[in-house]
Amino acid sequence: MNEIIAGIVSLFVMLLLFTTGIELGFGMALVGFVGFIYLNGVHAAVQLVARDMYEVITNYGYTVFPLFILMGQIGFNAGIAVRLYDAANKFVGHIPGGLAMATVMGATGFKAICGSATATAATFASVSIPEMDRYGYDRRLSTGIVAIVGTLGCIIPPSVVLIIYGLITEQSIGRLFLAGIVPGLIIATLFLGIIYVWAKVEPKVAPISERSTWKARIRTLPEVGWILVVFILVVGGIMNGFFTPTEAGGIGTFAIILLAVIKRGITFKSYVKSLREALGTAVMILMLIMGSVILGHFITITNIPQQTADWVVSLPVNRYLVLFMICIIYELGGSFIDDLAFMILATPIFYPAILRLGFDPIWFGIVLGVVVMIGVVIPPVAVCVFVVKNITKEPIGRIYKGVAPFLASLIIVWGLLLLFPQLALWLPSMFFK
Repeated sequence: MNEIIAGIVSLFVMLLLFTTGIELGFGMALVGFVGFIYLNGVHAAVQLVARDMYEVITNYGYTVFPLFILMGQIGFNAGIAVRLYDAANKFVGHIPGGLAMATVMGATGFKAICGSATATAATFASVSIPEMDRYGYDRRLSTGIVAIVGTLGCIIPPSVVLIIYGLITEQSIGRLFLAGIVPGLIIATLFLGIIYVWAKVEPKVAPISERSTWKARIRTLPEVGWILVVFILVVGGIMNGFFTPTEAGGIGTFAIILLAVIKRGITFKSYVKSLREALGTAVMILMLIMGSVILGHFITITNIPQQTADWVVSLPVNRYLVLFMICIIYELGGSFIDDLAFMILATPIFYPAILRLGFDPIWFGIVLGVVVMIGVVIPPVAVCVFVVKNITKEPIGRIYKGVAPFLASLIIVWGLLLLFPQLALWLPSMFFK
């Protein structure tokens, strides 16, 4: 068996392993280790695993994960999302679909400090769905919008997906953060438009709530203002080179803790809870990266990435059709395992082909982010939908019916990115000369 056949067989074995319920990071590491033994011997494989594990654990760049995740968890447990939702509700709650719109606006603001899709979905499932229930909103709309808004964290900074992509491909995380802002805001705006049209066509789906006074509205503005300050501090600091992404994560976390203490929104118990949750998520991501690094070294010596790139470039079809096929592979892979895990697994294989085809790596990172957004809400592995189902006990089929109209927004923006790459590249080109 030559190297390429060994690599292909190993990938199929790994997919079979995932069906057994083994942790994804351990599965990738195991396949990479055994594959390296087959090609280079036990001694070389043991050295590889030891070196890769040590380098991942001691890599300063990877400290960015626990910091940004902790920032989001503290914001989650300190009730910042509740206050952002309340502020948005005061301004738009009285128009058709207003409470659902307030969910989108509140979640968009919350994404400025939280890069976790599941945390956002869980937060607003607990905050906004009971309020929409109180006014008689159809559960298709209320559960569907909560499930879909969580996906905004895949491209709106500080996005865990973009951070991982930047580390895997050695691209600037600051550029990726800036590149995700415009597409993310377009998607959020399309969500608002779909809610408004749905509520106009089917008024019973979203009954109108009472109008708030301007005094009540103005009173909520500081809540939005402080989150905007933290966002500008973090992203602006990276953009202007004042600090690295890791330092930005530390500063942003400190700012959110300070804000939570001032607002008396956090206790020592909730702070410890935030630490525990952030640590668990960060360790999971680091284990995924560790497994992908070990597997990646094995796949590299099989020559699969280089052969894939050569084959893809030689195809007698338009390069955008090739890109479309690569995105479909990401969606199909994410249907069997977690979309984030599949992104970590597949990106080292397809990234050389993307470069050979002449696509901008920053632009591709945002395209990939939108692909992951679609993946986390379509069956069978739809984590955001499962989070909402577990909290609301609503039948999963009804939640999917609510998600379906909003999927059009993601597909539209994906198409717009293909037609107009500057949607993603304009901001980075403005600030990174």
